[in-house]
Amino acid sequence: MPAPEGFRWPDGSRFALSLVVNVEEGAEQNIRDGDKGPEPVDELSVAPQRPMRVHGNESNYQYGLKAGAPRILRLLDAYGVRATWTAAALALERAPDLARAITARGDEVCCHGYRWAHQFWMNEAQERDFIRRGWQSIARITGQRPVGWLSRYLHTEVTRRLLVEEGFRYHMDDYSDDFPFWDFVETADGQRRAMVILPYALDSNDMKFWLAPALTPRDWTQYAIDTFEQLRAEAEAGQACYMSLGLHLRIIGRPGRIGALRAFLDHVRPSSGVWIATRAEIADAFATAVPPPAA
Repeated sequence: MPAPEGFRWPDGSRFALSLVVNVEEGAEQNIRDGDKGPEPVDELSVAPQRPMRVHGNESNYQYGLKAGAPRILRLLDAYGVRATWTAAALALERAPDLARAITARGDEVCCHGYRWAHQFWMNEAQERDFIRRGWQSIARITGQRPVGWLSRYLHTEVTRRLLVEEGFRYHMDDYSDDFPFWDFVETADGQRRAMVILPYALDSNDMKFWLAPALTPRDWTQYAIDTFEQLRAEAEAGQACYMSLGLHLRIIGRPGRIGALRAFLDHVRPSSGVWIATRAEIADAFATAVPPPAA
């Protein structure tokens, strides 16, 4: 659904930019945490078909925390931009220094599950516990409860209802638009409750470096810039919108890739009429300006 005519974001612009940094390292599949097998090796997309620890891949995840996160934090600080960190709660439990750094910046932490794990196999009680453990852990670590949710790719028929019942304000598991919209769920007590859906984007995500090995950092930067310029042109023509740029500590945080993000921020910095905001700010601005329709 397009933005209402005349819609503007809080700073008066028609275009918002959301930087999303995923924190999954330390919460991935691992037999040490009771899983049946290891997480596939990211850069190679392979995994042994036996219950064993793959120390090489575990260290690949640790790279995201030890080297990737500091690079990303330094870059965000240098450009003075805020981000939303979609974090698996267990990852932050195991990386308290990163949790403190995110909190010190005043950034938003969105819940990416208790672990970086799929929900599709869970029954309702298991999924509710998974959601609740996630937000309660993040609230305890950061001092602020998360208001947004992102699953690991797949969610269930009851996820949005559980999120509403657990007090979440927005849900990211959608790729259908460049503007927020409302969805309604029926809660366990029979009420129809509205929830903001804040679409995410896969095409501009840095996971493309794994999924399309021929994609170079320069290719990724150009694609991100092309996306930015197209949406900005539409906004200047009167169609309010926003852009998501998805990042990962262990992907964009590599020495050969961090420059791709720097080049994108170099392009964005001189741009006028762009509101760089957290996803919570975008969701709340939308909800304030566009009340939910009658259920």
